[in-house]
Amino acid sequence: MKDLQRITEPLTTWYEQNKRPLPWREGKSPYAVWISEIMLQQTRIEAVIRYYARFMQALPDIESLSRVEDDRLMKLWEGLGYYSRARNLKKAAQMIMTDFGGVFPRRYEDIRKLPGIGEYTAGAIGSICFDLPVPAVDGNVLRVISRLTGSRENVLLPQTKKRIIELLRDIMPQNAGSFNEGLMELGEVVCLPMAPMCEKCPLRAYCAAFSNDLTAELPVREKQMKRKRVQKTVFILSAPDDRIAIEKRPDKGLLSGLYQLPNIDSELTEEAIRNTVRSWGLSTQSITFVKSAKHVFTHIDWIMNAYRVEVTEIGGSFLWVTREEMSEHYPLPTAFLKLLK
Repeated sequence: MKDLQRITEPLTTWYEQNKRPLPWREGKSPYAVWISEIMLQQTRIEAVIRYYARFMQALPDIESLSRVEDDRLMKLWEGLGYYSRARNLKKAAQMIMTDFGGVFPRRYEDIRKLPGIGEYTAGAIGSICFDLPVPAVDGNVLRVISRLTGSRENVLLPQTKKRIIELLRDIMPQNAGSFNEGLMELGEVVCLPMAPMCEKCPLRAYCAAFSNDLTAELPVREKQMKRKRVQKTVFILSAPDDRIAIEKRPDKGLLSGLYQLPNIDSELTEEAIRNTVRSWGLSTQSITFVKSAKHVFTHIDWIMNAYRVEVTEIGGSFLWVTREEMSEHYPLPTAFLKLLK
């Protein structure tokens, strides 16, 4: 580990020569880097590109983000999931407008105070945009460093991440942004989880995992968390004029503030479906099974059975919208969108 200093020059040289031409890398705008880093949490670059372009066109700067209506923001974020990220973006933009005069802060401590920005994101923005000598350790970096050092520590444990952060802090070069991005890029395109392309790696000569044929075993990832499974019956309530019933989710909790198809946390029979619809003040014309689907969240799985229920007239406490209105104005989580498809 004491020899890790040797990787800084070959890594930054490799990065400058091989980095992908991503839109947020043009000009190193703190706003652009910030938005991209938040979008890239839990999401791969290939999936983010089109969402990023749409978002930046609609909200090109901090001020426009601070003023956007919540439904509009959720619609722009639709499909990316983890919607609390978008809500925190707006809160942080409002904080920048009030506390920093609308200018993205340059100090690591100030960046870290912004809602939704943790240690990694603050390190990424601070180093990439302002060359602050702070590490930015994500899953890719944990994997790269674990393999380089031959570490068998569980990378899912907080203490392992903390140790690697301290290790990198000691070797951070002046061009901290290129170094951090180089580590992330290496993990994204070369030091892959399942099939690392060691023959293309600029750090192969320094890698303990490569030297000892341990790339398939490292990093060590031992999950200690049990997942919860929730069975759901989802209602696609369809009126005679083809409008569909939706409702807004609570302001707190999972997918808070978004819209959803009516649903019950239980696997219902057709008779129970008919009784449930009647309890909503609606009369059923027909019930048709649509599909089953699974949607995975961080700590919970939804197992969904969707039914199209044609009703005789609109009613109940629902919002009845056309598919066009739903597409343009009402943000639905991906879990429900894939049932409508």
